[in-house]
Amino acid sequence: MAEQKTLLRALAGETLATPPVWMMRQAGRYLPEYRATRAQAGDFLSLCYNPELAAEVTLQPIRKYEFDASILFADILLLPQALGADVWFVTGEGPRLSTVTSMDDFNQLKPVDEIDAVLNPIYETLKILKSELPKETTLIGFAGAPWTVATYMIAGRGTPDQGPAHALRQTDVATFDALIDLITDGTIAYLKKQIEAGAEVIKLFDSWAGSLQDVAFVKYSLNPIAKIIAALKAAHPTVPVIAFPREAGEAYKGFAKAVGADCLAIDTKVDAAWAVEHLQKDSCVQGNLDPRLLVTGGDQLVSETKRIKEAFSGGPHIFNLGHGITPDADPDNVHRMVDAIRN
Repeated sequence: MAEQKTLLRALAGETLATPPVWMMRQAGRYLPEYRATRAQAGDFLSLCYNPELAAEVTLQPIRKYEFDASILFADILLLPQALGADVWFVTGEGPRLSTVTSMDDFNQLKPVDEIDAVLNPIYETLKILKSELPKETTLIGFAGAPWTVATYMIAGRGTPDQGPAHALRQTDVATFDALIDLITDGTIAYLKKQIEAGAEVIKLFDSWAGSLQDVAFVKYSLNPIAKIIAALKAAHPTVPVIAFPREAGEAYKGFAKAVGADCLAIDTKVDAAWAVEHLQKDSCVQGNLDPRLLVTGGDQLVSETKRIKEAFSGGPHIFNLGHGITPDADPDNVHRMVDAIRN
């Protein structure tokens, strides 16, 4: 049955008449059923660590839209929490963390071999999903890439320019590099366990890759992702990996080959014709509808969906958004998008 799954076929390099489709953040606040389940859990982190409820919200968009893939419901900041950072979420504002800004702070973190004490519920969620997902639906596991995770651990929150992380990498290289190395090793261990629990595909989100330039981009985005993928491929050579160095611009070129990824996810700023010329020749491409169209809907949503599908129709393509679906999206517009792809 695995060979029949359209997402795995695209990741293997097959060009399909109808591309597989799923959405980043497809289990989320735009769905009333998600909001009800989150209220039942009590708060966001409690939902992440409750395997039954986390599996339920993961399954909700599959039941509703019959997406070709289901992505584990979790958060990239669970790994920092497992490494010993304090993590909490402020309603309406997002995540907060205790900060790592010195070697003394770094030395308070836990070793990689202790992370499973926190992350075991995540593996249980995957095991539930493996048994409950439709047979044709691919199960995706994921993690944040080291640079992006480090930006949160250093600043203690999301920042518009990742300024605190840039400052630390420039003024305290020893601490910054130690943190990147720890996150990289932790991510390898975490994703190996996700695969053992049932994940068929892995996605690495480097959401803030675009704020790195030139040598820093190679050192702190490309190289850690390459190390993670090499370790995963050594242990699980048949499991495909999707890499998403968001807003990498020209640095998207050659990225998939350089890191060993089977697919390159692209953001909304990437021109489809450029991506076909420079990226699709190297790997499957995933993307890249503007999430705002799922808010506004209308004829533009349908025409843009069809345009992207047609643009990438000459090679392996996974239809997705250029970033996660937003809480103000209209669930009916998701139906319109899927209909435009499949019909």
